[in-house]
Amino acid sequence: MKDVPTYLPSGTILPCNLPREDVRDVFICPTAGSLAELQAGSIVGSASLRRQSQILYRYPSLKVINFRGNVQTRLRKLKEGEVHATLLAFAGLKRLGMIQHVTCLLSTDEMLPAIAQGAIGIACRSNDDKMAGYLAALNHEETRLAVSCERAFLETLDGSCRTPIAGYAFRDKDGFCSFRGLIASPDGTRVLETSRRGAYTYEDMVSMGVDAGKELKERAGPAFFDW
Repeated sequence: MKDVPTYLPSGTILPCNLPREDVRDVFICPTAGSLAELQAGSIVGSASLRRQSQILYRYPSLKVINFRGNVQTRLRKLKEGEVHATLLAFAGLKRLGMIQHVTCLLSTDEMLPAIAQGAIGIACRSNDDKMAGYLAALNHEETRLAVSCERAFLETLDGSCRTPIAGYAFRDKDGFCSFRGLIASPDGTRVLETSRRGAYTYEDMVSMGVDAGKELKERAGPAFFDW
């Protein structure tokens, strides 16, 4: 779901999400145990503007370069010394059976995940009641509601995978929805954050996502994403 556009084709719905995998990113490095342990000037490779901006915001002494390829290619480039470290989604590594490469897990406080990271969705035609019935049996409602909240935030900001936007909604220990959202400039010099807490229901959670998006959009100004 991480890169699924917020605007679906006409006649298509997303009624089902499978149970969500771990949303966290991981730090992978052969010489340091964490981002904080990297020496000034160290090169971190990442193709994600979301990760790049958050790294530079918290660790401005580091250098971040664009780092493309599938997981195997990126790990090979890391081993060959093209970069000193890289970040990847823990969910992807788990599904590939490659968690042995993880140096450490990054908390969501240190690296806020992408919208709907770790979630798998199943779409169907809006007029296919039979299929909708099948999907209802597979749906994990807690995940669906969290993803709906995050995607409402993203849609309000009119964002995509090419903009540094992050957001995470989850059920807290009291049963409420806790949401945190973030937008950033690619160089990490400007980061705006907000949070919401409310009832764990579809209406309330979508409303929280929309409201959080409107707040950050207003605080950022119309030219924030013009680069």
